[in-house]
Amino acid sequence: MGDELPIGRRVAYWRGRRRMSQQVFADRLGKSKSWVDKVERGARSLDKVSTIAEIAAVLRVDQSVLLGHDVRPVADSERAGSVERIRAALAAYDIAVGRRVPDRDVPAAAQVARGVAYAWTTYQHARYPQLTDLLPELISGAQRGHARELASGRVPLVEAYRIGAALLTKLGETELAWLAADRAMTLATGDAVLVASAAVQLGEVLRATGRARGDERAAADLLDEAADLADRVGDGHDHHRTAFGPTAVTAARTVAALELGDAGEAVAWHQRAVRRDGWRWLPVEHRAAHLIDAARAHLHAHDPTSAARTLLQAQSTAPAEVRHRPAARDLLAEVLRSRHAPTTIVQLAAALKVPAT
Repeated sequence: MGDELPIGRRVAYWRGRRRMSQQVFADRLGKSKSWVDKVERGARSLDKVSTIAEIAAVLRVDQSVLLGHDVRPVADSERAGSVERIRAALAAYDIAVGRRVPDRDVPAAAQVARGVAYAWTTYQHARYPQLTDLLPELISGAQRGHARELASGRVPLVEAYRIGAALLTKLGETELAWLAADRAMTLATGDAVLVASAAVQLGEVLRATGRARGDERAAADLLDEAADLADRVGDGHDHHRTAFGPTAVTAARTVAALELGDAGEAVAWHQRAVRRDGWRWLPVEHRAAHLIDAARAHLHAHDPTSAARTLLQAQSTAPAEVRHRPAARDLLAEVLRSRHAPTTIVQLAAALKVPAT
């Protein structure tokens, strides 16, 4: 975040990173939800040092971060250049302005298709640094291909945007992920299968940005409907890179329960998911991401020991899921603060340079 960002925007950003709703954040500050909303929108100024200190304590960041004097972590600095190249690729509007793309700059359709397939494989194996490097060229190539051949270039470009949204969500670049997911949804319009697959990434972005609706009845109905469809599909197919099936739906129930504030129910669904035969057929990324959600559920259920054990399982399954995801590193810091944190968690935090505060 640049120094020019208003402090209210910084508060909103870090509240989202800490996965707190405005109401939860307000409760921890002893303020009203309206007060928080006004601060984040810039309608109310933060001019008291004591108030900024209280907010920083609740968000677990240094006051200098809120004031715009933060320094990027090493991991962020290393990937910043690639993320900016992804941003530049997403900012291309050759199609909209009718700009002709020279033949020499348009990759062959088969080359784009291979690139998309390789990118998905790289993502599902949680090789995020490698994917961050190759994604700018993939998006640019898919965009040029679509500009030249609207029909044949549509699916590869939707897939490139989907991969971009998925990766950027992992990296905590939620605003950019939103753009990529929106591009995918817009381009997919009119094709039910493409829309459904793109909606997976849109849902991930909505969740990451704290835009969960909190509608328990609607969530239950949709998950029941998904379960019925999943039973017809079965496990182990990974249609359209969604890993959709009974086990994936069971894992999704873990996330829904966690977002709705029922940590105990979330833990129960997690235990059901990992006991299913289909668990081992889920992509590495999917399993590791689920384990991080389960670790958070254990922590919210006041069981830091199980949270630590589950987080270590995620690290063992896909090291990059913990090393490169800000949300996972934040969770690691939370677990580390528990007096029951095992030595292995302390060692992991030290290796990843994750502080306990």
